[in-house]
Amino acid sequence: MENEQRIMRDLEQFDTPTITNAVATYAGDRQTCLGLYHPFEINWYTDQNLKCLYPEHGPRCAHVVTVTYSLKDPGYERLEFLDLLKAVEEAPKPVILAMKQCGPDNMRSKNALLGGNMLTALKQLGVTGVLGDGPARDIEEMRGLEVQCLFRGLTAGHGTVAIAALNTPVSVSGMDVCPGEVIHMDQNGAVKFPRKYMGRVLEKAKLINSMDQERQKLMCETTDPAKLAKLMKAVYA
Repeated sequence: MENEQRIMRDLEQFDTPTITNAVATYAGDRQTCLGLYHPFEINWYTDQNLKCLYPEHGPRCAHVVTVTYSLKDPGYERLEFLDLLKAVEEAPKPVILAMKQCGPDNMRSKNALLGGNMLTALKQLGVTGVLGDGPARDIEEMRGLEVQCLFRGLTAGHGTVAIAALNTPVSVSGMDVCPGEVIHMDQNGAVKFPRKYMGRVLEKAKLINSMDQERQKLMCETTDPAKLAKLMKAVYA
């Protein structure tokens, strides 16, 4: 576990696009890319709809806990906030909480999934990042907690909802994620990958970063379109 935590801290030194490249972006490049998913046919990273609330907090990498919210159903009242807290407590640390919101569009666009009180409790149990496919609120109240947050936007209030499921597969803003996977997230969005690949993702990220720095150094030394195109060809060929 200590080794995993060290690897996650090291992964947080890279931005999420670099991690995405290491996971599957250029699947034909076996040197820098693990090719864990088909780049376009599988939902392994988030779409453009998520907004980063705290770019200054930087990247986060952690184990996933998932929660699904829906309208209250008198026929199913088995789960409550305490169950979510226990799920976070029992998970490997650190934790990124992935929040799925089900229900009618008018509810999903106005119901804040996260606020200051809730995030304070979650941080106490090891949550370092939260992402959700609805809005959040209390942006300034949460800022000092230094937990990274990706949501579709902000709203001032919330309605009455209930927890429908814990630690089940969810789809959040175009990314399908399951408990037991790892998420890396920053102001660009989020990407997931299997826990067992953490070390190899880190190796590839280091290689990509080194190659990008060298390539960009060479690009800054020329204004020749042919040379610039040749340097870029290694990336997009």
